[in-house]
Amino acid sequence: MTATFGQRLRAVMEQHGPLCAGIDPHRALLESWGLAHDLDGLRAFTGACVDAFGGHVGVVKPQSAFFEVFGSAGVAVLEGAITALRERGTVVILDAKRGDIGTTMDAYAEAFLGKDAVDPADALTVSPYLGYGSLRPAIDLADQTGRGVFVLALTSNPEGAQVQHAVREGRSVAGSIVDGARADNADALARGELGHVGLVVGATVGSAVQDLDLDLAAMGGPILAPGVGAQGGTSEDLKRVFGDALRNVLPASSREVLSAGPDVPTLRAQAARTNEALAALLR
Repeated sequence: MTATFGQRLRAVMEQHGPLCAGIDPHRALLESWGLAHDLDGLRAFTGACVDAFGGHVGVVKPQSAFFEVFGSAGVAVLEGAITALRERGTVVILDAKRGDIGTTMDAYAEAFLGKDAVDPADALTVSPYLGYGSLRPAIDLADQTGRGVFVLALTSNPEGAQVQHAVREGRSVAGSIVDGARADNADALARGELGHVGLVVGATVGSAVQDLDLDLAAMGGPILAPGVGAQGGTSEDLKRVFGDALRNVLPASSREVLSAGPDVPTLRAQAARTNEALAALLR
């Protein structure tokens, strides 16, 4: 790849808007579309999403777990969707939340981000709770191959605070993750570009960003933000949580968009409406 992940991401955000549309083929959603929770239903659901979003939405985030449920055949559907979306110019973030240590993390990095990876996405979500440094193989390999990672930093689930708000040597766990991302994005930030290390920060975390003294704008990377729109995040929430980093925020929306399926034109139209609404919130 000649362009960095940050350059490609900024370009599609400017062309198509900030929406990151989820592809979450869980049982209830398949059935609401009149599809069976089986491999044929998965293929039909995924194909409709690819047709609706590919080339029309800047960023798409498939949830790997809902494909893995169907074994290797389900993973093949996921790989085909990633390839089809990227061929249409859409940036794909694979939501797999991988995280481990040593040679196991090396293998995860090669599997999802390496130059010989099978149908790789543009970026991968990763979990840092074995220590930010444990992610070094994925962070460095993503940089080498023009891809990105999104590190869980401040999630909106109630249990997350037990770990993320914990303090060691005067700094919260979430703060140490933000600090690590800022260091890894330093070169890109100096060039005025988005870095390849992004964060996952929930839009509904309230005052936690201020309470924990997190400077998200100085981090220099994109921010994947679940919880906007249907989950209740408002423009005031976004200003409080993200502040000067609003331009770098990718609001993630699944239910609000996918509820419009299975008709492809209707699904595409709902994505466009959601995108416009999110762009207005971010302004």
